[in-house]
Amino acid sequence: MRRALPYVPLAVAIVAVFIAGFVPLPYYALGPGPAREVQPLISVDGPPVYQSDGRFVMTTVEFRQVTGVGALLAWLNPDEHVVASEQLFPEGETREQEDRRAISQMDQSKIDATSVVLDSLRAYRHAHGNGSLIRATVPGCSADGRLFPGDVVLEINGDPIRDAADASRAIESIPSGKALTFVVRPLGKTRDEEIRLVRQPCGGSTKPLVGVSMIDDFPFDVSIRSGDVGGPSAGLMWALGLYDALTPGDLTDGRTIAGTGTIAPDGTVGPIGGIEDKVLAADGIGASELLVPVEDMAAARAVAVPGLQLVPVGSFDRAVSFLEAQGGVADVPPPPSPAER
Repeated sequence: MRRALPYVPLAVAIVAVFIAGFVPLPYYALGPGPAREVQPLISVDGPPVYQSDGRFVMTTVEFRQVTGVGALLAWLNPDEHVVASEQLFPEGETREQEDRRAISQMDQSKIDATSVVLDSLRAYRHAHGNGSLIRATVPGCSADGRLFPGDVVLEINGDPIRDAADASRAIESIPSGKALTFVVRPLGKTRDEEIRLVRQPCGGSTKPLVGVSMIDDFPFDVSIRSGDVGGPSAGLMWALGLYDALTPGDLTDGRTIAGTGTIAPDGTVGPIGGIEDKVLAADGIGASELLVPVEDMAAARAVAVPGLQLVPVGSFDRAVSFLEAQGGVADVPPPPSPAER
């Protein structure tokens, strides 16, 4: 037994090294992620599209789960910092669930951005396609996990749906506890699907709900490719990229404009996470300005870098006005004539 004793510390050391280098901890290293130009990711089928000489760029945050060694390396890297997993993910949520939630948030941000842009352009303000577009679903309700942002509702209980008002009337005509049959064209698919949902109190509401937020479908197809980026914080930049694409002139005035911020259906720009990392990402691509949600300005100023102008933005209209004041041009197309409607 005495001969075995010297090997105990060595075994402990081996286990410790293994744990430090290979066992994931409940911590994540955060740092500047890729900065992506948005206009090449936007496709429009129908109206003319106008290219810019400059670039609208969305900034991102990159994060990875760390081991003990990884946490130490991140701590030594001035461009990274380590946070506990509960700061990123709701309690009890798995990484797979978080990924699904982030994708859904991204899809919703694309819909809200497109809606804001079309509402701001007279040519499309009152135009819409056929059907009711799913904007979001309510957690805990029948539609949650069965309908998704971007799906289009074409029929409810056999009745054709022309717009969101039609869909609301059809849903509200059904008593609580009863089922409805939706005919839906899922996002990105060509084949319609039939889905049965129950209208009942849910999602913290005492009123009977199916659990959907809907808007009129768009008058033409808008496709936005976000790749592996999730979350809602690209909403402002999707909106600016689409707006510039649909209007003659160059809203960028030939510059590289970086930005971040959620966008609401009324055009309000909301706060995001990781603004410090996004300042560094914008600086890394040589952006002249970074559009920052008003509520994130104090944190952004704390890591401000020379040569990068931080611009507080509270709304989509404010962002457009700032860019036009800096020399950008966006000629809003006139509304269609009665004969063209």
